[in-house]
Amino acid sequence: MGPGSELAGDISLNSILSEAERAKYQDPATIRKILHSSKTIAIVGLSPKSERPSHFVGSYLASEGYRVIPVNPRAAEIFGEKAYPDLLSIPFPIDVVDVFRNPDECVEVARQAAQIHARALWLQLRIANLDAAEIAERAGLDIVMDRCIKIEHGRYTGSLHWVGMNTEIVTARRGQRYI
Repeated sequence: MGPGSELAGDISLNSILSEAERAKYQDPATIRKILHSSKTIAIVGLSPKSERPSHFVGSYLASEGYRVIPVNPRAAEIFGEKAYPDLLSIPFPIDVVDVFRNPDECVEVARQAAQIHARALWLQLRIANLDAAEIAERAGLDIVMDRCIKIEHGRYTGSLHWVGMNTEIVTARRGQRYI
């Protein structure tokens, strides 16, 4: 296949990562493992404003049973959870650090994620930082970059197709969870 011959619904067309980076940082097995094994997700940059993407993603994850911990120095509480100014201030274990910050801020977030022994670092859509990925990998964290955790959760739980999205999963079973 040459350029432009991919499926129109192929989400890799929108990625800012190279093909090799997508293979490494958007691995479906890693994504499923993170989603299946995680219970607590700290969202760095979670906004209390309902119109913001971070708020929408956080409310979705909370509705799906995850404990969502806000990391926002300007908020006191979001979704009934105390907000923390940084990852180092959180007094309990975090499974996933989900990042809604500029790519240049991701190195410090990765350092903090490693310090608190998070299991995964997830950089949202259009966010990629290879230095942050290297820090996280050296600390043993799984890493996903340039993917939305809400979209990936919907893809692997079988609900994304209900809103007309191409999940890239072909099945005759409706409502089957794939995590």
